[in-house]
Amino acid sequence: MSGRVITVAQQKGGAGKTTLAVNLAVAVLQSGRSVALLDTDPQGSLGRWFMARRERLGEAGVEFSTSSAWGVSYECEKLKKHYDVVIIDTPPKVDSDLRPALREADVILVPISASLVDLWATEGVLDLARREGKRPKIILNRIKRGTRLDAEVRAAAEQLEGEFVDAPLAHRVVYAETMGQGLGVLEAVRKGPAAAELDALMAALAV
Repeated sequence: MSGRVITVAQQKGGAGKTTLAVNLAVAVLQSGRSVALLDTDPQGSLGRWFMARRERLGEAGVEFSTSSAWGVSYECEKLKKHYDVVIIDTPPKVDSDLRPALREADVILVPISASLVDLWATEGVLDLARREGKRPKIILNRIKRGTRLDAEVRAAAEQLEGEFVDAPLAHRVVYAETMGQGLGVLEAVRKGPAAAELDALMAALAV
């Protein structure tokens, strides 16, 4: 068995990397496959979500591991042997420490929130990925649909050197609420706009 590795990366904090990683993990789990989370971000938000999940459910249902940047390859090698999908959450920075997580990835996801500053920050991630011979997938996250800024960011994101994934996630309270509960959105609301967004994203990513 050799699982697929998904790395979530973005230089700017606040783009929703951990929220995206968590909800992808839950979506994979609900599809009947096994999933492991690998946290390389010293902030530890993913670990806090995992502990909240264990406290709430008793059994998390997902594997959780941490690693330094340079231990990513070793951890991925181990986890891929036992899990269908391995999702790596990375720190909000772009330097040589990020390269192992990009190198190991079968899919690189770069979330961009509704901010031109996020767009500027994305260039560093795309450059590192290009050096590793990878073409990241760009996802709009925490957007306010129908606004002029949303349209501007979308138009600019489509021009970036990556694959633009037209399956955005809106800025919704339910994403923050479920994170604090140790859940994914699909475990709290199986129907509704947020669930539909995640279903569309999973279909677009073909994960």
